[in-house]
Amino acid sequence: MKSRLRILRPVALAALLVLTATALALAQGSPSAAPAPQLPPGVTPAMMKMMLTPGKPHPAGLPRDVAPWMGCIPTMGFHYVNPKNAPFGPIYGYYQGKPVFTEVMIDKRAFDAGRSWDNELKPLPGYAIDHVDIWFEPHGHPGYEVPHYDIHAWYVSHAVHMKYCGNTSGKKPAFL
Repeated sequence: MKSRLRILRPVALAALLVLTATALALAQGSPSAAPAPQLPPGVTPAMMKMMLTPGKPHPAGLPRDVAPWMGCIPTMGFHYVNPKNAPFGPIYGYYQGKPVFTEVMIDKRAFDAGRSWDNELKPLPGYAIDHVDIWFEPHGHPGYEVPHYDIHAWYVSHAVHMKYCGNTSGKKPAFL
């Protein structure tokens, strides 16, 4: 049960970004300050601003019991989850006025044992899955520290979502 109370990776990323943004602001505000720290690999100032701007409290088309987790994550958009189900999901993505994915995070041991997530990993009503991205996290990540899979069932094409949140390169940034 403890793992359900931990904060998701996006929240840990937000904390890192807030600290970096604060350091940048302090460095720019003082003429004698040291040079501003570098942004994480692949992050532009515009991307950082988007990641630090929270999503709408409750966008249309998402279940009523979800809440925003942080700002706009490059290649993914905004994340929403029912806090009672965090970090396992389902987690929903939202970008430019519409839902764009359903996500689950699956413990590798449960996956290897054959457990199914059919009830959680399905599109919202009125949407269809375009494709599925599976990212294996061999060491876990902050918020879910066990080996697991992050599985996104996308309602939009790969070419479209890879440019979300200022990610003009269309490639997965190194910090994700």
